[in-house]
Amino acid sequence: MLREDIKKIILKAVEELKKQEGFQKISDREVAIEHPNEKMRGDYSSSIAFLIAKELGKNPFEIATLLKIEIEKNKFDFLDRIEVINGFLNFFVSERYLQKQVAEILKQKNKFGSLKVGKNKKVNVEFISANPTGPLTLGNGRGGFGGDVLSNILKKAGYKVCREYYINDTGNQIKVLGHSVLGDAEAVYKGEYILDLKNKIKGKTPEEIGEKSSKEILQKMIKPSVKKMGIDFDVWFSEKSLYKKKEVDKIIAELTKKGFTYESEGAIWFKSKELGDDKDRVLIRTDGIKTYFASDIAYLKNKFKRGFKQLIFFVGADHYGYVARLKAAATALGYDKEKINMIVLQLVKLFENGHEIRMSKRTGIYITIDELIDEVGVDISRFFFLTTGLNVHMNFNLNLAKEKSEKNPVFKVQYAYTRICSILRKDKTLKKQKIDFSLLRESGELNLMREFLKFPEVVNDCANDYQLQRLPQYAIELSDAFHRFYEECEVLSCDKNLSIARIELVKSAKIVLKNILDLMGIYAPEKM
Repeated sequence: MLREDIKKIILKAVEELKKQEGFQKISDREVAIEHPNEKMRGDYSSSIAFLIAKELGKNPFEIATLLKIEIEKNKFDFLDRIEVINGFLNFFVSERYLQKQVAEILKQKNKFGSLKVGKNKKVNVEFISANPTGPLTLGNGRGGFGGDVLSNILKKAGYKVCREYYINDTGNQIKVLGHSVLGDAEAVYKGEYILDLKNKIKGKTPEEIGEKSSKEILQKMIKPSVKKMGIDFDVWFSEKSLYKKKEVDKIIAELTKKGFTYESEGAIWFKSKELGDDKDRVLIRTDGIKTYFASDIAYLKNKFKRGFKQLIFFVGADHYGYVARLKAAATALGYDKEKINMIVLQLVKLFENGHEIRMSKRTGIYITIDELIDEVGVDISRFFFLTTGLNVHMNFNLNLAKEKSEKNPVFKVQYAYTRICSILRKDKTLKKQKIDFSLLRESGELNLMREFLKFPEVVNDCANDYQLQRLPQYAIELSDAFHRFYEECEVLSCDKNLSIARIELVKSAKIVLKNILDLMGIYAPEKM
């Protein structure tokens, strides 16, 4: 990544500056690199001089100028020039370097943007994991698309990824489902699907009916919905299997042996408070029934035993407290709690004509992800869910999602791809010869190439902080850059050499746009 190369030359310049009188006390620090909003500030910019100046009590402009001098002692083919503006170091990428990227993209094709930062480390991404007591909701859809796309990103960044769904197929909620199908006083779940189960499932006890119903829901509702969302799980893990293999009993025994449990009021407790939780947690209730948390700990160890070096969990906003207790369990078992990453999903609300849509005929309570996909399609559902950070409340605009114009960002991005394909179809008569990329000097061409440089950075940043909203934003910016190029530059002109170079630029745009759409799991249509 060019951004990383610029970081390196800045750090080297800082080290050289530290050798000079009065600068020896400069502290080691990370170098932040940004893409300036104003073109006059270059392609990349750093505010490192401000931090050093504050530390030494000097002028930022002076520090930035000294760093510039150090950097310019060496020649870098990727830089045209460096400018200091108001203390900022501003880097301008050379045209030659941008032009070379076109050939590189054409060479790498779908591997463009692939990184090795993951070092083939095994990562488990567990998402959705909704109880098999009803259909998947909008919230499940948000976590589903988010988990799937993050898995794509991590794989692109060089990790070995396992997508996993944890099936809570034992416990009280299964019994409650049985009561709901029976329709007795302890019924909780409602909707048409419960009536369907009532006509289909037979049994003698709520437990038996609940177990049969949960299997039916998993096979006939949840798994088809997951497929409809375009998600393919590597593992469907049953909670019940942990009990069959006595893993829950073993984990409680292990925690007890290590001194992390105690008995109080007839229950067995885990000493999670002394490990960072806000209170201790029950493992075995007074009636002898083991809690969900007990099986969660057993499941946690199961994952680590399978060799995963990093665990990512997608949990709902109501499970925020789950973070501290699970990390406490990891510490008690001797694992590094920093290997556990929790993504807490905030709520989704569906709006149409300015009003929130709350009710669903299918469930009687909430809108399902199936209903949304049937209404607007899976591509639009995916894109819209990704536009907002997963940890932020989201309002889904159904009117905009249905819009068949460039007001709809999905339409704009997919239309850019179809326009590219249309151009390339018209290129059949051109005879290829040696390509002169140096002919690509117009602002529209150079700006499009600048967008190409950002793609590996987007992959790297999303793999680090899981802020997936960068993906649709980048797709929009890349599409906008292509549309501007198309409007400013005649691709198939009377200048044969220029036309050939521009066709190759269009081909590289197709590759990068297809790569970003693939990461989001969104279809790249050749015709619309």
